[in-house]
Amino acid sequence: MNIEVEIRNRLEALSPTSFNLENESAQHAGHAGAAGGGHYRLTIVSSCFEGLGAVARHRLIYESLGDLMKKGIHALAINAYTPEEF
Repeated sequence: MNIEVEIRNRLEALSPTSFNLENESAQHAGHAGAAGGGHYRLTIVSSCFEGLGAVARHRLIYESLGDLMKKGIHALAINAYTPEEF
């Protein structure tokens, strides 16, 4: 399974108008938890985030990713915006 493709597929449910996922795993080679999954930086823009604070936006993303947060993803830096904010 390609984790990056799976992340994109699962987050399509949020109907993003902009989506950028960077794999930063190489920068964390040798890191204590790096063997348990990759390190990613996500910038996502969706009208689904309207009226939600940062914590609620992150929860929505984590819920969409489900079991990938337990296997496949070790760290995920998130920038989540509404179209107006972006």
